[in-house]
Amino acid sequence: MDIYSFAPIAIVLDFAYSLVSSLADVLTPFAGSLSTAAAIVAITLLVRTLLIPVGRSQVRAEFTRRRLAPQLKELQQRYKKKPELLQQKTLELYTAEKASPLAGCLPTLLQAPVISTVYGLFILQAINGHPNALLGQHVFGVQLGTPLVRFLTDGTVWPGVLVYVVLLCIIATVAGLSRRAALRNAPPPAEGLPAGMQNLTGIVSWMPFLTVVFAAIVPLAATLYLTVTTSWTLVERAVLRRRYEKTMAT
Repeated sequence: MDIYSFAPIAIVLDFAYSLVSSLADVLTPFAGSLSTAAAIVAITLLVRTLLIPVGRSQVRAEFTRRRLAPQLKELQQRYKKKPELLQQKTLELYTAEKASPLAGCLPTLLQAPVISTVYGLFILQAINGHPNALLGQHVFGVQLGTPLVRFLTDGTVWPGVLVYVVLLCIIATVAGLSRRAALRNAPPPAEGLPAGMQNLTGIVSWMPFLTVVFAAIVPLAATLYLTVTTSWTLVERAVLRRRYEKTMAT
């Protein structure tokens, strides 16, 4: 069953289609043939602006986990001969402080419906019963509904592959910088926890690189969205961390 044909989802998709089309019409005098791509960028920035409170809560949770490091060390010393009790007390401490190693995943989860909608807008020939005119829109001569794999299988390198290479390089660079920042700001792992949880920070730190893989297989419009949103996340986290560091210093 095509999930996009499900009535509630089709209605949401149709609304998103109207939103992108209308915004592209408004931007046409300024962006010309790039108006649809500009509309996607504008919507991405709007979504991320609405998610700023979520970003703040994630950075706050990050600093909370760092603040808990001395208490975790004390628990480790007190219950080092009772690993099960140590695990229980450690989890209780995290729960009481509302700090979770998975906190950084929340913005990604909240954006999942948005990226799914953008994906649907540029793969469907028809939306809620009417033709999808967005499929004909392009950026630098590359249709926004075309995935990288199509260029590779067709042997058409220019300009499709070049546009994708630029965007994927940006996403990969952002992923590397995000991972470095995450490891630098991560609290020391707590002893006594299951091996999987102790290694969770290192595992999660590699998650930004999954975006590179995903961006390589979705339509160009979705890749554009991912490029903008990952770059926003990197800058937003850097700004918020600096503000919290100044707050803690005072």
